[in-house]
Amino acid sequence: MLIAPSLLSCDFSRFGEEIRRMDEAGADYMHLDVMDGHFVPNITFGAPVIKYVRKFSDKVFDVHLMISEPLKYIDDFCDAGADLITFHIESDSDPLETIKKIKARGVKAGLVIKPKTPAESVFPYLDKIDMVLVMTVEPGFGGQSFMADMLPKVRALREEIKKRNLDVLIEADGGIGVQNIADCAEAGVDVAVAGTAVFKAENPKEAIMQLKQLG
Repeated sequence: MLIAPSLLSCDFSRFGEEIRRMDEAGADYMHLDVMDGHFVPNITFGAPVIKYVRKFSDKVFDVHLMISEPLKYIDDFCDAGADLITFHIESDSDPLETIKKIKARGVKAGLVIKPKTPAESVFPYLDKIDMVLVMTVEPGFGGQSFMADMLPKVRALREEIKKRNLDVLIEADGGIGVQNIADCAEAGVDVAVAGTAVFKAENPKEAIMQLKQLG
């Protein structure tokens, strides 16, 4: 199991140092949630901030766009240093055009599904993407409780990916911690986004190690 600390849970006044702290603690990815206040009812940060903090770690910058029109901003996030960009199938941008633009920049592309969106909605795009992110909370705010009823979607995705012999990672995001990461792994999750479980831990390195062992 790869662990991607959600920077949504960090101390924003020390953003760069928090990324470095997670890097030193053994994080595999840095998960950066971009919210526009329109697609979701919250606002976080954009490409300029990501560009500034990029220098604090060489780990994969996993940029999750919770914005209405991701296609318009792909170049900005690629220029900022994103290694992987995931965007919502429910957004207003054409999925194929957005995937094509991300890939043209040499960046990996992924699709995200909200809790009420079926797994099957991304099946037509599986051979064109590198990751599917399954939200295990309603997107917009950190600190929410894990929705175990999202795991059947993970299983459906894993079965479809395996059936078609594709190289696509499954990521889960929302309320993941020691109490449920084993269930995520059993369902087929490859990358677990962890916010509170890591940032609020007394020892983030031990927390990440424990999550990896359980996953």
